[in-house]
Amino acid sequence: MNRLSSSKYNANYVIKMDDIIREGHQILRAVAEPVQLPLSEEVQGTLQCMMQFLKNSQNPEVAAKYKLRSGVGLSANQIGLQQRMFTLYLTDEKGRILEHALVNPKIVSHSLSMVYLPESEGCLSVDRPVEGFVPRYESVKVKGYDYTSGKEVVLKFKGYPAIVIQHEIDHLDGIMFYDRINTENPFKLPQDVNIRSLYEQKGK
Repeated sequence: MNRLSSSKYNANYVIKMDDIIREGHQILRAVAEPVQLPLSEEVQGTLQCMMQFLKNSQNPEVAAKYKLRSGVGLSANQIGLQQRMFTLYLTDEKGRILEHALVNPKIVSHSLSMVYLPESEGCLSVDRPVEGFVPRYESVKVKGYDYTSGKEVVLKFKGYPAIVIQHEIDHLDGIMFYDRINTENPFKLPQDVNIRSLYEQKGK
């Protein structure tokens, strides 16, 4: 069922909101399977398709045409493929565009300090507002395979991009962002940890 060779997602397919798996589906609670190496053309085509969705969702005209919600990250299980890979497309605090498609990603190290988004996190698979703070590491080092070259890469992310990376890797482990919100008090932060609002840290 989850083999990429039978996937409809290729470089020419346009992902729409109907393709996005919503919360409650069992695949979002399953641990995704490693992608076989070397990367096949099917895997590369699927990742191109996923990346194009993110770009389409951030383009006002295209998003309006297809009625897309804006997204900065998309994991394969969010489109029904139980494979360890995701795409990321966003602008960092310095105005640089970050565009990554990673296969078999793994966080190999992280900071002790943590951050959170004061408005909570959003998710393409969640159609309801969720209040509460989601603690994330301020910076992470990630190892994975680049979908264009197929080579192993090690990347460092800090701030908002690091939050997005952790959100997507959580998806691949069957974890939803609201699982990390304190159940008794959604706005309670971890104790004995250096944690602050991401916006406060950036001086906003």
